[in-house]
Amino acid sequence: MIGREDKKENDLFFTCSLIEYIARKTKNHRCTVVNALGKKRLQKIYELADVYHSDNIDRVSDDFIEESGITEGNFDNVGTARYAIPSHWDIGKVYKRLVLGAAGEKQMDIVDALIDVYNSFVCEKIDNYNSSFYYDNPQNILNAYLTGEIE
Repeated sequence: MIGREDKKENDLFFTCSLIEYIARKTKNHRCTVVNALGKKRLQKIYELADVYHSDNIDRVSDDFIEESGITEGNFDNVGTARYAIPSHWDIGKVYKRLVLGAAGEKQMDIVDALIDVYNSFVCEKIDNYNSSFYYDNPQNILNAYLTGEIE
């Protein structure tokens, strides 16, 4: 480990942040972006995150938007937010923690866990910036994902 956190955890953080960035840029639900990217591209982003992280995120996102054929959607959770908007890095950290927890609890590969998390009902709750769920305790978010209900 070099730095404050494990390299692969940092790679996951970048991957989740890039998903968030693409979703905001294209006004799509996060699951739409994840499913359009597909497992193979997500694996590539995760494995090469340190390289992509050193490049301009606009260029990187544009490349993946074009390559995946992601079109403009109509989900604008940033535009409809009534309060302070978390950055794509803030939300990337929320998802990173959730994916790591899900992978550990379900004994899943990181990319499989990422796909599962982004296709769960919890994603819809995290992406509602008019609620407080996205900054809830990470264990509470993981428990909601695992049990299928918010306590």
